Amino acid sequence: MVFFIVSQKNANFALIMWFEPVSTLDLIVKGLLIGIVASAPMGPVGVLCIQRTLNKGRWYGFVTGIGAAFSDIIYALITGFGMSFVVEFIENADTMFYLQLAGSILLFFFGWYTLHSRPPQSIRPSSPRKGTLIHNMVTGFLVTFSNPLIIFLFVALFARFTFVVPEHVVQQSVGYLSILTGAIVWWFLLTYGIDKVRSRFNVKGIWLLNRIIGIIVIIASVVGVAITLTGLSL
Repeated sequence: MVFFIVSQKNANFALIMWFEPVSTLDLIVKGLLIGIVASAPMGPVGVLCIQRTLNKGRWYGFVTGIGAAFSDIIYALITGFGMSFVVEFIENADTMFYLQLAGSILLFFFGWYTLHSRPPQSIRPSSPRKGTLIHNMVTGFLVTFSNPLIIFLFVALFARFTFVVPEHVVQQSVGYLSILTGAIVWWFLLTYGIDKVRSRFNVKGIWLLNRIIGIIVIIASVVGVAITLTGLSL
């Protein structure tokens, strides 16, 4: 009974926040964070990006990341449009509370998986030919697009950040562009950093980077659960 009262109180608070005027800056910040979180874990495309940066040069790795970013934004749009069709459902106060709670829990498991994954296993023998920048970007796109499970990550992120606001089309569009920008910024910074330490970067570096990312996501998910249960606002 106590939990029900608390959840109802927080759900009502979430509903009030939902109907407050949407800030474009708010959606930009959320979009940047979503783009970075979705891109950061060192899955197959992350390892491929690092490989190409080390073997072919920074810009080959960067365009690989750009290809991955365009794939991510497609899945983000699919997720957002899907959630917008059930807007009456997600606008419900109780639903908003449980969606944000579930989103934080899903992020926790995503961080846990990232923390214990073994990205070096995704390393493939590098081709002796560099290929064109367009070719490298297309292959980065295809590697990422072949993993539709990323939709579940976007569902968790969108729920946690209350990102889908279909009645504000212009602001929402800016938010999606921010997701793409956040992803591109991540790949730019990653390839820049790898290029600077290329003589000292190895498989252990990939493993360490993935563990750091996993820990950050886990901490963020725990904070998200605490914020949802206490009724505070991001």
